[in-house]
Amino acid sequence: AVIQSSSATTVMVVGFVNAGIMTLKQAIGVIMGANIGTTVTAQLVSFDLTGMAPVALGVGIILYLFGNKPRIKNIAEILIGFGILFTGMDFMKMAVEPLRDYQGFTDLLVTFGRYPLLGLLLGFGITAIIQSSSASMGMLVALAAGLVPLSAALPILYGQNIGTCVTSLSSSIGANKNARRAAMMHLIFNVLGTVIFLIFLNKPVVSMVTSWDPSNVARQIANTHTLFNIISVLILLPFTNLIIKLAIKLVP
Repeated sequence: AVIQSSSATTVMVVGFVNAGIMTLKQAIGVIMGANIGTTVTAQLVSFDLTGMAPVALGVGIILYLFGNKPRIKNIAEILIGFGILFTGMDFMKMAVEPLRDYQGFTDLLVTFGRYPLLGLLLGFGITAIIQSSSASMGMLVALAAGLVPLSAALPILYGQNIGTCVTSLSSSIGANKNARRAAMMHLIFNVLGTVIFLIFLNKPVVSMVTSWDPSNVARQIANTHTLFNIISVLILLPFTNLIIKLAIKLVP
């Protein structure tokens, strides 16, 4: 939640396991927690806070320039980061607005809603390329302002959760067996969560988030993202030993 990146947290975990500081049993708990923590970014982005962005940016820059203590400079960096994040999202919203009038693009999004596997692959591809589920989630939420229907957004969202595993898998190349197993556990966990949601929980969760915010698709996507990760953890937490055993089998 603090560094707003499950990818970065998981890469650190892989490093700790490689160094022998953490066991696989400890690592899987941190990986599950990282998946919940990364939902904070989507929640922040889904609120319309663009009016606060210039204020945060201005205050942050002043504090950074004139602050003498390291603590003040750290607070300034947080404010600058917050301001840049929401300013960037505002630019992204303006940039994609012309796509609303382009029939080909809207038809493509409807296709993703009709064929979830295509949306899943798109979400996976985007996140694997930019190596950040937080950034790709932010893009999806930005596009949701009247462009992406919830039915089309959800398969992309689930694909993003699998795509974020590419970073930890890449970081485990050349590491020891246990580090590769830790990265594999991240992939297993996210794939199992996606399968459970696509087959069993998609409709109940959609009806739940729609009832909370009937007209705001951005909030619906952010809430689904949060529910996806929390429910996945609650369901799979009792099966951590089985996930570890499966990772050991896949990386013998």
